[in-house]
Amino acid sequence: MVTPRVRPMGERAFLLEVGALDEVLPLHAALAASRPDGVIDLVPAARTVLVRVDPRVLPPAAARSWALGAATETREATDAAAPPVELDIAYDGADLADTARLLGVDAHELARRHAEADWRVAFTGFAPGFGYLVSDDWTFDVPRLESPRTRVPAGSVGLAGVFSGAYPRDTPGGWRLIGTTTAPLFDPDAASPALLEPGARVRFRPAPAAVTAAPSTPIESRSPVTNGRPERPVVTGERLHAGDDGAPAGAAPTGRSIRVVEPGLLTTLQDLGREGAGSVGVAVSGALDRGALRTANRLVGNPEGVAGLEVTMGGLRAVAEADLWVAVTGAWGTVRLDGREVDPYEAHAWRAGSELHLDWFADGARGYVAVRGGLDAHAALGSRATDLLAGLGPAALRAGDVVGVRDDAAGPVPVAPPVGWGAPHDDELELELAPGPRADWFAPAALATLYDTVWTVSNHADRVGARLDGPELARLRSGELASEGMVPGALQVPPSGRPTILLADGPVTGGYPVIAVVTDASLDLVAQARPGTRIRFRHARPGG
Repeated sequence: MVTPRVRPMGERAFLLEVGALDEVLPLHAALAASRPDGVIDLVPAARTVLVRVDPRVLPPAAARSWALGAATETREATDAAAPPVELDIAYDGADLADTARLLGVDAHELARRHAEADWRVAFTGFAPGFGYLVSDDWTFDVPRLESPRTRVPAGSVGLAGVFSGAYPRDTPGGWRLIGTTTAPLFDPDAASPALLEPGARVRFRPAPAAVTAAPSTPIESRSPVTNGRPERPVVTGERLHAGDDGAPAGAAPTGRSIRVVEPGLLTTLQDLGREGAGSVGVAVSGALDRGALRTANRLVGNPEGVAGLEVTMGGLRAVAEADLWVAVTGAWGTVRLDGREVDPYEAHAWRAGSELHLDWFADGARGYVAVRGGLDAHAALGSRATDLLAGLGPAALRAGDVVGVRDDAAGPVPVAPPVGWGAPHDDELELELAPGPRADWFAPAALATLYDTVWTVSNHADRVGARLDGPELARLRSGELASEGMVPGALQVPPSGRPTILLADGPVTGGYPVIAVVTDASLDLVAQARPGTRIRFRHARPGG
């Protein structure tokens, strides 16, 4: 195997880059075969494998040395004798006839070639369980739709470039749809959540019915389904029982709960997220301001990582349905308990029937509410975090939702606050940047502009990412970048030239070049940045 090129992806990750797609799976297999403790995730993509590292366990320099050594081992990506995954397919896609004409064949011929090809999952991304399938038997290069659909139904099978793929859930998309499958493509409760994992062989098995040029039901009128479940699951402690939620070892729900009266702008359940599932398209997710959630949990005697509420911009009203303890941290605004103003960053007794009210925040963007014992919801891949982009975890809370309380407290409520506290300073932030893998795509002046400019957080800021307003970062190279692994903090630069900071719900792979990466220590600051917040960047201190 040719020695891959190492490209930095911030302080805690790097890309191993090879020359072609068919080199990626053997590289990924070689890395997986000798993976040491401290390697959090291995994410294959079109020409790279992303290696994410926990520097507390494995220094990044040692991880790079291991990866380059492992890359010299030649291995098959999968067992060639392993049977392929067979997907039943009806060739009834909305774009089947148009795509066939575009490629100079008829619909039956296109369906035949697709079904007779031996496919393999090159990598996953875009959505959990969405496999990018390639085949030596497939000679077509199919352009994406000029205008992507706002909703593609779960089970749709499509074509884009040299790839085929099937949508595990309803999502926007620009692939040309040629058919549908009813196969369960992604189940977060399964031992192997993605049916189509990197390296797996795939065959499409046509349904007996004749090929049709379009689906019998218009796309936009089909009922929304996510992973075979209703689009919006109910969050309630009363529907869960000990041992049925797939979560790590911990105490069961207690029968205690809180009831949401008003959720404010956006309130979600968040813990510290899902590490290690990037190879099947699952983002880290979890609290954007991890320090604030950890502090809130410590204030009520919880382990730092149990689930609490992340409240965006304030406005939450909730009632305790049993005697509880509560603490509020993060963004700054008036907090009232049973009508009385109380201090944030302090544990308070929350009596049954009384209301907790977080007014609209004056400083910062996200507040965190921890309840002693931790909040409960069905765990997906070991986490109760809500991932808005992927549709994992409980849905955003609505008025009337009831959230159960667990019994995961680790100790008594501290007699005094464990840390100092104060209002977030969100008028202007200074963030450290570590090197990114594609800085060489940009003109030298672009790097100077990146650090000299006072950027402004635009109105396009959410849990997926924060788009920045400012001057254009000029590129030396045009064209598309082959999809490669992404991390929270990656500073992606789309064709507009204005960067976006990817956050916890951001995509696992992406096709825009990353010029730099916000350091892990600075990411919590981005969580508190409102639209209009000014941002300056500076170089991170060398390390790793």
